[in-house]
Amino acid sequence: MIKIDENALICDLAETYHIYNYRQLPADLVAVFSVGLRENARIKMAMSDQRVSLETLLLASIADRVGILAWQNTEDGHKGRNAPKEFVSILTEEPKEREESVFKSGEDFENARARILKDLEVNNGN
Repeated sequence: MIKIDENALICDLAETYHIYNYRQLPADLVAVFSVGLRENARIKMAMSDQRVSLETLLLASIADRVGILAWQNTEDGHKGRNAPKEFVSILTEEPKEREESVFKSGEDFENARARILKDLEVNNGN
């Protein structure tokens, strides 16, 4: 647990057991406390690679189903359009990585801008 995220373990031990310096305790006692942490503890979620707790996913799933039931009773639902977005997919999808550029000077920026505009002109011409 310490190798995965020591800060999360420290926070969880402090929040749950009011242990602010786990290193003062025997290792086997810290291990017992660590195993006893709740399932939505920061360290347990980090270890299982979860971004959202199971409880939150279940609640989101219920909200999705209720939303679909309500949508089916609307005019859009009868025609199969404007379906509601699913909370579960929003909570579980990986965040999109943004592509950012940093320039040392205004000249570098202008050169990159010109290159991008030229590529757009070439690609739009097919």
